[in-house]
Amino acid sequence: MDIELLIQTFPHAYHMAHVDAWECIPRHGLLSTSALLDLFAVTEAQRYAIECTRRSECIVLEHPAHGRVVVRDNKPMDDQGLARALKGITPREWYQLLNGMVFFWLTEQRLTTLLSARAYRTAEHCIITVNTRLLMERHAERVWLCPMNSGATKPMPHPRSRDVFQRVRDYPFDYWRRKKGGATRAVAELAVDHSVPDIMDLVERVAIHNRSGLVREVWHR
Repeated sequence: MDIELLIQTFPHAYHMAHVDAWECIPRHGLLSTSALLDLFAVTEAQRYAIECTRRSECIVLEHPAHGRVVVRDNKPMDDQGLARALKGITPREWYQLLNGMVFFWLTEQRLTTLLSARAYRTAEHCIITVNTRLLMERHAERVWLCPMNSGATKPMPHPRSRDVFQRVRDYPFDYWRRKKGGATRAVAELAVDHSVPDIMDLVERVAIHNRSGLVREVWHR
C-alpha cells in the first residue's frame, strides 16, 4: 500500500485508552503493554500473567516514581476461541505479539463499535486522536496494518496468524478493499511497534467518550 493513499483514506487514527490514562501519557509517551511493564519494572511472575495470558479484568500497576497506571483487559478474546483461530502461533505468543504494539483504529465507526461492545459500554474511555500524516512521517517503518480486530475472538474466532500484520508497503490494500466492499473497510487496525514516545507532537485531541458520545474534552491542539 502506498503511504500517501493510507493518509488520504484515513487522515486520523484513534487510540482508546483507560479513562485515566492521559495523566501519564504526556510524560512517558503512548506505550504498549510490554513497554509499560518495562517502565514499571514489573517482576517476572507478574509480567507473565499480564503479557502472556488473557486479562479478564484491568490490572493496576504502581511505581514510586511513575505513579499509577491501569493495564486494560482482554475481554473481547477468549482462550478457546483463540486456540481455534490461531495458525502457526501459540496463544502465549499471540498475547505477547499484541502486547508489544500500540494499536489505533482508523475510522470513527470502528471506534464507536468498540465503545458499544458489551465489555465496555458501561464505562468511559480516553480517546486519543492522532494526525495520520504526522504519525507516518515519524514512524512509518514501525507501522503494521491489519484487516481485522486482532484482539477479539467474539462473536466469531476468525482465523489469524502472524501474517495478518503487514508493513504498509506490503499490505494488499486493493485485495481487502474489494473483499470488504470499500476503501475505508480495507484496514481495521494500525499498530506501532513498542511505543509512540513523541505522541504529544502527533495528537490533535484527547477526549473522554462513552457509547453515547463525547463526555468532555481533556486536551486539544
